[in-house]
Amino acid sequence: MNQVLVAGVGMVKFAKPGKQAPYRRMASEAVSDALKDAGLNYSDVQQAFAGYIYGDSCSGQRAIYDVGMTGIPVVNVNNNCSSGSSAIYLARQAILSGEVDCVLALGFEEMPSGAIASQWDDRESPFTIFDEALDRLDYPAAPLALRCFGAAGHSYMERYGAKPELFAQVAVKTRNHAVNNPYALFNTPLSLTEVMNSPMLYMNYLTRLMCCPPTCGAAAAIICSEDFAKHHGITRGVVIAGQSMATDKLDSFSDPMKLVGSGMTRQAATKAYMQAGIDAEDVDVVELHDCFTTNEVLSYEALGLCSEGGASRFVADGDNTYGGKIVVNPSGGLMSKGHPIGATGLAQCFELTKQLRGEAGARQVAGAKVALQHNLGLGGAAVVTVYAKSI
Repeated sequence: MNQVLVAGVGMVKFAKPGKQAPYRRMASEAVSDALKDAGLNYSDVQQAFAGYIYGDSCSGQRAIYDVGMTGIPVVNVNNNCSSGSSAIYLARQAILSGEVDCVLALGFEEMPSGAIASQWDDRESPFTIFDEALDRLDYPAAPLALRCFGAAGHSYMERYGAKPELFAQVAVKTRNHAVNNPYALFNTPLSLTEVMNSPMLYMNYLTRLMCCPPTCGAAAAIICSEDFAKHHGITRGVVIAGQSMATDKLDSFSDPMKLVGSGMTRQAATKAYMQAGIDAEDVDVVELHDCFTTNEVLSYEALGLCSEGGASRFVADGDNTYGGKIVVNPSGGLMSKGHPIGATGLAQCFELTKQLRGEAGARQVAGAKVALQHNLGLGGAAVVTVYAKSI
């Protein structure tokens, strides 16, 4: 089978809501940078998939039209917080089908300030079943994402005897990584005390500095076939060695940790590893979906980076950072870059492509050959992608 490659990547530095450029300007900059990085023109692109949440229908077309209007198919993608990686997933499938050889995957978002809320109050929400599940388990009311991930972290502590400091230690590690990333919105180091003493948001353990901020931004990737890369002289491509998407199962709504995607993540990771012919132990660098530090902890185990219930030891031993077993979120993750929903998955791809090329500067993971991306959307979809350094 013809390999699928990431030929070029681009992104803009994310901004706080109200400080951003219009989505079409952010998107066109990211797409133009990705094309330049690949050494291609927009006329080389045969299809496009555009991920976003906060926008009218066909915003994907408008986001791209400032770069070019060549009449190609443009598909708008809305898979909640995994929309960006869903665009990559669809781009890869289009190439594997043999229909096309070069596809643009784009993600962008102009987010409002504050907690994420439904924009449609005149119809049943797809998240009613999430709140009903947490009602049955007697978890306190709160904005949906905070409630879901807060309940999941509480459930983890109850099950494995972990302490709230575990989630704070993850925040400290992540911000230390962000110091070396010019694309990080927040790059001032944090102390454990600062994280623990920041405003309390849920169940007397989850603080503000354990939660990622909403931001606005855009990121893009050019995805192509191996034959296309050879024909166009692309020599810096990164191989998509394995990829899988999973959605909820019936048991997702009986367990707070599964409610936020631990089961989906485990299912998608197992298949992605199998496709790539690797195990979790072979991965050198990871960008995972740390919308809350609780989810980073859950994802360590769901992705097989440590044993079930072993996250406290994994973190205490420094095995999630430089000098340990694996470097998790060298970019600073969502906690430091922010989380412009549609752009997040493409920003993860940007970071991992740079890492495998050896172009990550002061945050470079030495000798990185295999990278793992994890992007999660409640509702739900988890996309896990394995990237490999091109030989």
